[in-house]
Amino acid sequence: MSADIAVLGAGMHPWGKWGRSFVEYGRAAARTALADAGLEWSDVRSIVGADTVRSGYPGYVAGATFAQALGWQGARVTSVYAACASGAQAIGAARAQILAGLADVVLVVGADAAPKGFFAPAGGDRPDDPDWLRFRVLGATNPAYFGLYARRRMAVYGDTLEDFAQVKVKNAAAGALNPLARYRKPVTAEEVADSAVVADPLRLLDICATSDGGAALVLSSMDFARSRGVADPVRIRAVSTVTPTYPRTVLDLPDIATDSVTAVRPAPGSFRASIARAAYEEAGLGPGDLSLAEVYDLSTALELEWYEDIGLCAEGEGAKLVREGATALGGRVPVNTSGGLASFGEAVPAQAIAQVCELTWQLRGTAGDRQVPGARAGITANQGLFGHGSAVVAVR
Repeated sequence: MSADIAVLGAGMHPWGKWGRSFVEYGRAAARTALADAGLEWSDVRSIVGADTVRSGYPGYVAGATFAQALGWQGARVTSVYAACASGAQAIGAARAQILAGLADVVLVVGADAAPKGFFAPAGGDRPDDPDWLRFRVLGATNPAYFGLYARRRMAVYGDTLEDFAQVKVKNAAAGALNPLARYRKPVTAEEVADSAVVADPLRLLDICATSDGGAALVLSSMDFARSRGVADPVRIRAVSTVTPTYPRTVLDLPDIATDSVTAVRPAPGSFRASIARAAYEEAGLGPGDLSLAEVYDLSTALELEWYEDIGLCAEGEGAKLVREGATALGGRVPVNTSGGLASFGEAVPAQAIAQVCELTWQLRGTAGDRQVPGARAGITANQGLFGHGSAVVAVR
């Protein structure tokens, strides 16, 4: 049995700081995706919502919240949460329902209304919660970890501040071409260097913002797509949601220590590399088959690490790719043609869905000035707190 499913529709609410409910962003994205698919909401037999933890109970049951916002019509409902990997989990749940024959058409929606500034822990005292502990014991916000990752790359691989700045320059150039991006202005390396230090060595322009936004996909069985006259849709061929293996020897959010290696030798490769590897294995493709990639650039230094994790180069050679222009528009394998988080900011449950929206438009050949010529295959990659892997392979 083929594991492919069709992407019939993709839609997004522009990213920004709009000051409205996440429900509004998700509903707008859903309606755009349905219109793109040429379907009515009444045609959808299942809806999967990616949850947000920042909007009270409606955010915890996002699938039902979006179903009600669109108008109750009896569809099956699912709500999922996996931090930054929530969108991929939602896509995976929808794909499983389609392949199991539970629904021919599934709507996937994620949206967020983010606070100003850094993400903070949820309220209350929870001394057994690692996320609470890292804020209260260490005072470690997300950018504190990003700074540690960057320092490690500088120490181990020789990456420089200029390498990090070039990632921002590259992504800002792509984001300037994307009408859905929050930041649509080219940036120079000098502007990155002159921006305020947030978590040494990273500057303000090295780190993504927190944003409001929404994204949605209409997914279907291949038979349903053909019945609607869509003979050659973009297809999702793999969804990876793997977890780490013990022991972990590199510090990761939200942990405050690594695992002991006294009794068990660490497995080769990183957790992030295993996320992409599982997606490639399921899709029957490899890094050499990629036309483009969308990765989670929470910071400029982290994007360089993703190059290595998805197999575009060997460990420690990510900076070499950005110096050569290999990952820029027009390069060998453009990465973050959407502009990435550098241009959008982070709307947590929507982001992995938005990554697949960008792949969809690129593989259709409708990405406008950002278009990668002849794009045939792409991968998305990110990681959610507490060991949630997230990668999607799409082909055409």
